[in-house]
Amino acid sequence: MATLQEILSEKIPLWRKEVAEVKKTLGDKVISQVTVNQAYGGMRGVKGMVCDTSVVEPDKGLIIRGHPLLELRDRGPEEIFFLLLTGELPDDEARAALQREFDRRSQVPQYVWDVLHSMSDNTHPMCMLATGVLVMERESVFRKWYDRGMKREEYWQPMLCDSLNILAKLPVIAAGIYRMRYNHGSIIRWTHGLDFGANYANMLGIPDPLCSFSKMIRLYLSFHCDHEGGNVSANTCHTVGSALSDPYYAVSAGLNGLAGPLHGLANQECLKWILAVMDKFGGVPSEEHLREFAFDTLRSGRVIPGYGHAVLRVVDPRFKGFLEFGQQHMPDDPVFQTVERVFNVVPNVLKEYSQERVKAGKNPIANIWPNCDAGSGALLYHYGITEFQYYTVVFAVSRTMGMLAQLILNRALGTPITRPKSVSTQWIKENAGKLP
Repeated sequence: MATLQEILSEKIPLWRKEVAEVKKTLGDKVISQVTVNQAYGGMRGVKGMVCDTSVVEPDKGLIIRGHPLLELRDRGPEEIFFLLLTGELPDDEARAALQREFDRRSQVPQYVWDVLHSMSDNTHPMCMLATGVLVMERESVFRKWYDRGMKREEYWQPMLCDSLNILAKLPVIAAGIYRMRYNHGSIIRWTHGLDFGANYANMLGIPDPLCSFSKMIRLYLSFHCDHEGGNVSANTCHTVGSALSDPYYAVSAGLNGLAGPLHGLANQECLKWILAVMDKFGGVPSEEHLREFAFDTLRSGRVIPGYGHAVLRVVDPRFKGFLEFGQQHMPDDPVFQTVERVFNVVPNVLKEYSQERVKAGKNPIANIWPNCDAGSGALLYHYGITEFQYYTVVFAVSRTMGMLAQLILNRALGTPITRPKSVSTQWIKENAGKLP
């Protein structure tokens, strides 16, 4: 198999032709309608953008370039990034070539560490990560090529170069932030010859005599890599990039979106709930205690973190993969045991509570099944990463693969600047009732 760059050089002209043909033959077709509630409700469910790297099917979960996620559980981050970009999994030679690219590009400039060390001791690690990416903007190859002048058809080439540079340096910066922010010792450098996931695990400095921690990090990075184009981080990155901002600006913006409590914070909120349950019952609760606690949570107007999803109507395959990993590598861990027991109890509780809501004239619960966040935090906790604020950083290292893949492809296909039309509340009041 050829290198990543060579494959993209062959495929991009074909993709451009395909998009041009689709626009020519189907350009006037309607693919979505928008209700007033959707306009006020964050555009939930509105089909208004194109993303080819992945889709989320309500009855199947995340599908990456045609591959259901669990089929990819043994693939490393390099392979996943290659797949996101090209639609193909690399052979051993292409994967090794990409690993060598990361080796070559992994050195973080000293001025980045100087900036991070100058930040306050209580700075949030996501702020440090976004700053670390943004401060490297001076390195952007795209901006240098653009200032010098280049053809639109060439935009993807420096974008790929910038993206490989960011990806190679991101786990180094992320691991460095963990060690400096939480006083875990000096920064550990990237090791040439180690794969992407093993390098990140090694640079965190977590003891790993059985290599299960590095396996977990690879799984985590692969499972969180992408989730269509409409989630906050991907959509923000896409919007900023559509203005021809280079990837340093765009990825930093996407990371700022990921840092929000409604996006990347969910796994730590789920783990807090699990630990609260254990604290209340003095350890792993019985199923009956869990049932009572879950009903008390719901009837008090709160939700059970990690259960429900905006799109999915089945068990999130990512949760299933994490659950199976835990059953293999940490079956006696009480926190994991509680996560597993919650999964055995809570869906049935949610079914019963949904029936209560219907009888009371309220809407039923749309999805009773766990999403990925219901279990992912417990895995990090098991290996000693107890600093909850850092969990989103691990998520960010993974999700950057999807953000960058989408950026490169959008530049390759000439996607225009994002500019949806907005209307005022007064316009809706005056016109919505007249529309068909």
